[in-house]
Amino acid sequence: RMQNSRSKPCSCPSLKLREVASMYLTMVVAFLVILVVALQGSVPRQSDFPYKVPLDPQGLLELSWNVSYPEQAVYFQLLIRDLQFGLLFGMSDRGEFENADLAVLWSDGHNSYFGDAWSDAKGQLHMDSQQDYQLLGARKAPEGLYLLFRRAFSTCDPKDYLIEDGTVHLIYGILEKPVHSLQAINISALQGGLQRVQLLKPNISIPELPRDMKTMEITAPDVVIPSQETTYWCYMAELPEGFPKHHIIMYEPVVTAGNEALVHHMEVFQCAAEFDSFPHYNGPCDSKMKPDRLNYCRHVLAAWAMGAQAFYYPEEAGLAFGGPGSSRYLRLEIHYHNPLVFKGRRDSSGIRLYYTATLRPYDAGIMELGLVYTPVMAIPPGEDSFILTGYCTDKCTQLALPAAGIRIFASQLHTHLAGRKVVTVLSREGRERQVVNADRHYSPHFQEIRMLKEVVAVFPGDELITTCTYNTEDRSRATVGGFGILEEMCVNYVHYYPQTQLELCKSAVDPGYLHRYFNLVNRFNDEEICMCPQVSVPQQFYSIPWNTFNRDVLKSLYDFAPISMHCNKSSAVRFP
Repeated sequence: RMQNSRSKPCSCPSLKLREVASMYLTMVVAFLVILVVALQGSVPRQSDFPYKVPLDPQGLLELSWNVSYPEQAVYFQLLIRDLQFGLLFGMSDRGEFENADLAVLWSDGHNSYFGDAWSDAKGQLHMDSQQDYQLLGARKAPEGLYLLFRRAFSTCDPKDYLIEDGTVHLIYGILEKPVHSLQAINISALQGGLQRVQLLKPNISIPELPRDMKTMEITAPDVVIPSQETTYWCYMAELPEGFPKHHIIMYEPVVTAGNEALVHHMEVFQCAAEFDSFPHYNGPCDSKMKPDRLNYCRHVLAAWAMGAQAFYYPEEAGLAFGGPGSSRYLRLEIHYHNPLVFKGRRDSSGIRLYYTATLRPYDAGIMELGLVYTPVMAIPPGEDSFILTGYCTDKCTQLALPAAGIRIFASQLHTHLAGRKVVTVLSREGRERQVVNADRHYSPHFQEIRMLKEVVAVFPGDELITTCTYNTEDRSRATVGGFGILEEMCVNYVHYYPQTQLELCKSAVDPGYLHRYFNLVNRFNDEEICMCPQVSVPQQFYSIPWNTFNRDVLKSLYDFAPISMHCNKSSAVRFP
């Protein structure tokens, strides 16, 4: 059945669907389901959907979207290149197909249906009594079927996912056979997967770019992507001899056509200035052949993750590189995600830096907030949400920040594999004033530098408190803080201006109080922990029997014991 859509002016997609509905009976409850038909209509302009990401590794499903803050809604355009008998698209807490909020397009072989559904804890689908995915249109095109739909951030429907700032886990499933009803769809048999994105992009006006702006591409030299699921590739590049000081004012990804679904994230690091030279290297970052000196290339210049756009510095600041006291050597790191194990795929992806010799008024700086990398901060095994907090105290900001304060404009959150949520708040005179950055569905597999919706001003005497929530349900021994991937971190790299000497403002529990904790646990547990001075803190944590008492006392220790503050200058020297 064909239905014409009237084209009429509206704020976002230029398609409005005439109410086409067919009654669909499920267990005596009648639901309105919009019949999907091949619609003719005006094609929405590409600029209507500025954000784009492939959902599946083959690139058969492509999602574009736009955010309307006045309407508090997201507009989606889904391109299905090879439509079979329908698909599921939706959101869930961490990308599971259980307890998910879904838009479903399905066909019984004769008619097609579209509806808002949800899955229960067993993965069984149910039509939602409140239809919050609004179908705006569908059209056939040479490249496939386009579906346009809208979803409000918050719907007040208990079965719906609340779209909020930070990471969103999108899920998709492809129906390969006709189904006679929504309930007949078996989620576990679907070909599906997940994709992480930041749906609510900040509505930032793009600063004017200077006339003398130049570009430089730091890209992989036509590498063959290894035929394995996960590869971190390292490539060394260098700036020209005598390259003077410049400001980086924006950067954007350069992704080789056809590899959009394989290039997961990329970072450009600058090497430490104390070494005159660094060896050339082009190969996997975990290879035995990689020179150790590359570990001294850790100063982030740019970071991009799938679905992110160009990154702009505020017009009064730029990131300094080049000139005296700055290394000429850069390290590009690319994470390839190749779950279908494609062989022989070549890639020259990387990052394009836009820079200017006309320096802006301020140098931008990067400061580390959160917890010091130390084993004194630990998470017991089997915890579903254990919280650790790191402080940047009023004493440190009083000493290290200029009287006019600093302005934070971007932030990159970081934990290792057990991290589930990260939040940094600004507190002034003992009261929380503002959230700096919060990600309540944080994933360690999706770390990007995010521009903040609004710049956060931090003054001397303010405190910055960073809280990380961890899940260790799959672990049998304690997880301690440290650099290893199975150890943990809790960090927020904040990007700010004007640059100060304060490079690190972090804390950890006072080690003396941790020692008292081990003594107490020993008394209650018949001296099971070896307290000899030569036994390391991790060994002591590993030998604790994790009963409820020992867990609760550790939580209380972290909540109430004095802390040891690290208020450090760039040279790893502490402020007095």
